[in-house]
Formats: sequence, C-alpha cells, structure tokens
Amino acid sequence: MTEPFLALGAMFFGTKLDDAASFALLDAYVEAGGTWIDTADCYAFWVAPAGHGGQSEQVLGRWLAARPGVRDRVRLSTKVGAEPVKPGDFSVQQGLSDAVVRAGLEGSLRRLGTDRVELFWAHVEDLRTPVEETAAAFADVVDAGKAAGWGVSNHPAWKVERMRFANAISGRPGPVALQHRFSYLTPRPDHSVEGAANRFGLATPETLDYCAEHGLGLWAYTTLLTGSYERADRPFTEAYRHPGTDARLAVLDAVAAEVDSTRSQVVLAWLVAHGIRPILGGSTVAHLHAALAGVRLVLSDDQLARLDAAG
Repeated sequence: MTEPFLALGAMFFGTKLDDAASFALLDAYVEAGGTWIDTADCYAFWVAPAGHGGQSEQVLGRWLAARPGVRDRVRLSTKVGAEPVKPGDFSVQQGLSDAVVRAGLEGSLRRLGTDRVELFWAHVEDLRTPVEETAAAFADVVDAGKAAGWGVSNHPAWKVERMRFANAISGRPGPVALQHRFSYLTPRPDHSVEGAANRFGLATPETLDYCAEHGLGLWAYTTLLTGSYERADRPFTEAYRHPGTDARLAVLDAVAAEVDSTRSQVVLAWLVAHGIRPILGGSTVAHLHAALAGVRLVLSDDQLARLDAAG
C-alpha cells in the first residue's frame, strides 16, 4: 500500500481525546500506511486545565513506548514558539529566540521519548526576535541531528524569505516546508477568518508561488473548514459567504457526484493533486478512513481544470 499524502494532526490528543481514542487513531493511520504525525509543544493549552501544552506530545510518547518498532515507521513533526508564558494566555507566547528554540526542542524530545524529529517548525511569528537569530537556531538543531529539517508556520512570505536567505548566504540549512490554513474555498479578502488567530495563518496565492519558486512543501490545516463542507449544523462562516463560494460549491458537488465521493473527499483529492499535504484533525477512526479515501482519490485533468476555474 502506498503512503497516503496525509499527515495525522494530534492537536487534541491528551485533552479532548484520551489515550484510548488517540491510540486507536494512531494505530489505524499507521496500519493504512500513514507516516507523518503533526503536533506542537503548545497543544492544547487552551483546553488544558493547567493552561499549558505538552499533552499531545506526551500521548505520542506513550504510544511510541507501547508500540516497539513503530518509531522507525513514522515521521514526527512538532513545533515551538506558541506555548504561553502565562497559563492559558494567548497574548504572550514564548517566541522563537535561540534559547527558546533549543529548550523547546529538548522538551519536545523528552515528552515524545525520542532523540530526534523529522520536521521542526517555527510555529508563529515572534516580533521580538530577529528572524536571522531564529533561522540560525533552527539550522543549529538540524546540524546537531536533532531534527532532519525545519519549517515555518503562520508567517508572511517575506519573513520566510529573510530566514531562507540568511541561512543560504552562510551555507546553512533553510526551511523545507511551510504550514498554513488552506482549503478549496477561500474567504473574502476583506473579512477575517473566524478561528484564525494568526495574522498570516491563511495561505494566499503568494504563499503558493513562494513554495513553488523555492521548492518548499506546503502543509495545510483546517482543510475541511471544521466540517462545513458536510454538516448542516456547521454552516460556512460569514467570511465564506460570497458568490465565489457558490460557484465553487456547484462544481464541487458536480465532481463529487461524478466520482461517487463526498465534498470533503474531493477537496482532499484536489489539494493532493496540487502537491499540498493536508493535515487531518479528525477525532474518530471513521473520519480518518474517509479522509484516506479522499487523498487516494484520483481526479481527471478535466475535473481538476473545472475545480480550478470555478469562482
């Protein structure tokens, strides 16, 4: 079985999902050929009683310990920078200084019970730390063998370029991937996206162009818009209520009928066809299997062209 081009998001492992539910998702994902598991040191402080993160990484550490040999079959992706300084306080985060990056990775490795991760992310912007310091810190952990590569999440493209260029001129490893919110539907540019707390969390055409120009992978979160493609009890938010959405949904429904799949599965297939890796944040094994069917769905050139052109 070929590896599905899908990362399993572990955001609520250890908070909304207990060990049993988390282990069931992880086991089903690996059994289906999945390899990438995405987490962060701050997950999920906003629902944790103590107001700090780390629960997700701890669950993953317990799962790896309980499954001898599975560490060699999976690739771990974690992040640093968004853990709050004060419990539960979104307003002041630890940031991306050299000291925080180094200490953050050590803490993640300890909770995960491993000696390295395959991808280490700068989670959110840090307006207090020079980007050159951040870029050098991530290069250091790669050079030390504690991360196979590093990426940048929720940053503007110009700031990523400053990081990339700073390391390039000194011959040091630059970022290999970006992580942003992205889906088939796009919000109005004049309207904030509910739930998107980061200023530059939403991938734009500039983001896609930057990735293509520099050969960076794009990982996408909130790809299914928290269930709005399927669930009547979760209507699209105001940001998505515009004529472009109507036009895109019409084509999405037509293609879904042609391939006998759901809207969400076609959205995932469309993302994969464009080289974008979706991160699944589902909470049940049934959600996982439906998503795996989506990323393995092959759309025709005509269907992709119609989806691209709509709206």
